[in-house]
Amino acid sequence: MKILKPLVRIVTDRKVILLFRLFLGLTFIYASLDKIAHPDQFARIVYNYRILPHFLINIFAVTLPWVEFLTGLFLILGIFTESASLLASFLFIIFIVAISINLFKGIDLNCGCFSTDPAGKKEGASLLIRDFIYLFLAIMIFYFNQGFASLSSLFQKKFMKKNIKDL
Repeated sequence: MKILKPLVRIVTDRKVILLFRLFLGLTFIYASLDKIAHPDQFARIVYNYRILPHFLINIFAVTLPWVEFLTGLFLILGIFTESASLLASFLFIIFIVAISINLFKGIDLNCGCFSTDPAGKKEGASLLIRDFIYLFLAIMIFYFNQGFASLSSLFQKKFMKKNIKDL
């Protein structure tokens, strides 16, 4: 138990949470770029999961990359951080469920996570491990974000100074 307290203190430190924010934010933005550039190829990948009804595939393939991009941008800038980390957690849960369903069916497919290339790498169970780690990071951001190095805290400080001067 002696090792647990310092580990918790390190993982919940505001600078470590900032690193988590930046890492997940950059990951989301990077993951979105190829999907935004090639929505037709991403739609094929979504179709291969065989989870969504056909009429939702194109809508999902067009909107998900933009949701990922904005989530990443908000995490990096530190605006709407709690909402962005909650949305990121929700997305990772969806990804984990979708990958798990296909692994359970015995289907190992290109996840479309970072590339829409049809010859993309099939990663199987390693995707689940990665997504669980990302989920952990998003949850840590949600619970322990203190607004360190964020636009929200910057604007809040300026707003507070302005209001104090007006008194």
